[in-house]
Amino acid sequence: MSHEAPEPLTAAEWKVMKIVWRRKSCAARDVYEEAGVEHGWAPSTTKTLLRRLIDKGHLTATAVGTSYLYRPSRPAWKSLAGAADSLLDKTLEGLDGKLLAYMVQRSRLTSDDLAQLRSLLEQHPAGGDAASKVESAATSETGPEEAP
Repeated sequence: MSHEAPEPLTAAEWKVMKIVWRRKSCAARDVYEEAGVEHGWAPSTTKTLLRRLIDKGHLTATAVGTSYLYRPSRPAWKSLAGAADSLLDKTLEGLDGKLLAYMVQRSRLTSDDLAQLRSLLEQHPAGGDAASKVESAATSETGPEEAP
């Protein structure tokens, strides 16, 4: 298997991956049924998406009788990190901090998550000042300040 990151996911592929990540391992029928209920998709639509996800390297499929068992090729956090990297690469220079503050504000972070984030920010070259700015933006009701 290649060490390169898989191709980016489309919005529909993220929906299928969420089903598979939630279940950790599932039969094709399980994915068809859940995608049908959640998104109104026909089994053929879901089958096409599963094939694309295998081709892109996000899923593995193991034949079990007349069906397949699907498993994620990598943990959800790695795919999310790849999507975040892609987004940061596309944003304007200098807005990374504002984007991070917005993401922290929108996230459902636990106190443990915040402690880990605080620790990472303390280790950042900007030091504790960065930690207090992100924490302030994350708890603000108005959100991060507007970009220039």
